[in-house]
Amino acid sequence: MSTTTLEKTEAAPAPTAPAPRRTRPRGERGPLGAALLHGGLVVASLIALAPVAWLFFLSLGPDKDDYLHPGRIAGKLTFSNYSFVLEHTAFFDWFKSTMIVACGTTLIGVFVAATTGYAVSRMRFPGYKSLMWVLLLTQAFPIAILIVPMYEIFSELGLIDTYWSLIVINCTTAVPYSAWLLKGYFDTIPFEIDEAGRVDGLSPFGTFFRLILPLARPGLAVAAFYNFITAVGEVAFATTFMLDDSKYTFAVGLQTFVSEHDAQWNYMAATAVLIAIPVSAFFYLVQKNLVTGLTAGGTKG
Repeated sequence: MSTTTLEKTEAAPAPTAPAPRRTRPRGERGPLGAALLHGGLVVASLIALAPVAWLFFLSLGPDKDDYLHPGRIAGKLTFSNYSFVLEHTAFFDWFKSTMIVACGTTLIGVFVAATTGYAVSRMRFPGYKSLMWVLLLTQAFPIAILIVPMYEIFSELGLIDTYWSLIVINCTTAVPYSAWLLKGYFDTIPFEIDEAGRVDGLSPFGTFFRLILPLARPGLAVAAFYNFITAVGEVAFATTFMLDDSKYTFAVGLQTFVSEHDAQWNYMAATAVLIAIPVSAFFYLVQKNLVTGLTAGGTKG
């Protein structure tokens, strides 16, 4: 009797401990948080894309007053505005001028900004801090008060109605910001790399060009993109300094569709869409480095 009871007692299953409660790792979002995040990103994307989509939609309207009645465009969509701009305007002259000015501004501006930022980041010379603040101070002057004196200076130098005038002007606008940006990025590169280059026999210029610049590619990409869009979008100086209509940039060419008594908004919209193509292409070329360059440059001051 006791043996049977003992066997039954041993056969009884032992109570199982409750499964441990899963704790969410730090940084991991719950379903609600993920849904809110993705919903916010979708809304932000729609807000950003809405003006572009609206501009493209207006460019498909054949009449200049279609923007007043956008509902009527859907029934008469056409690409005739694009064919008119490409065939009956100086669009390709504008494109050539814009690319010359934008690429010249990008190459010269990034080079000057990179050398300036590197010098301030690595070297300690009298006034190195003041130099950066002076560059920042130049951004405080409105463009309107600079047009007349700059026009007189360029007129004396014989640079009016030349691409060099716009390249120099755009560099004075873009270099200060780019120098600050690249200085912050160079600060994130260990100084030991410079010392290693000098131990290997490199000159300061050799260290800069062969070691530092390849590591600073993301920062250079951001500076290049900023210089490029600054040159493409500049209007005031391009309108004042360019007298030959074959040398107009895109920003100035757009103004030819607007006169005192008339405005051809359909052609302007089509031209604006076409202008966005080279800018988008340049953005595509540098976009892999943009996020890294924008974030890394702010880790040290």
